[in-house]
Amino acid sequence: MFSKRREIKIKYMKAKITKEMTIAEVLKKYPKTVFVFIDYGLHCVGCPMALPETIEEAAKLHHLDLKKFLKSLNKAIKKSPIS
Repeated sequence: MFSKRREIKIKYMKAKITKEMTIAEVLKKYPKTVFVFIDYGLHCVGCPMALPETIEEAAKLHHLDLKKFLKSLNKAIKKSPIS
């Protein structure tokens, strides 16, 4: 049986953000990604109009490299909250 700490680490290792996910879904599931959105110039993350957009749509609208953006988002969630 895994310890609680190990189970949480495994959960975070398997987590993945995809281009089909909405901004709202990502922010709700992974709140610390807000800093990645802001770093990429998506300051509208709190705007109700932006929340239903997918990651892919946001990348296109803001002329971002989708692969690089997804890599940054996924890197942010890979950092386990448990040291």
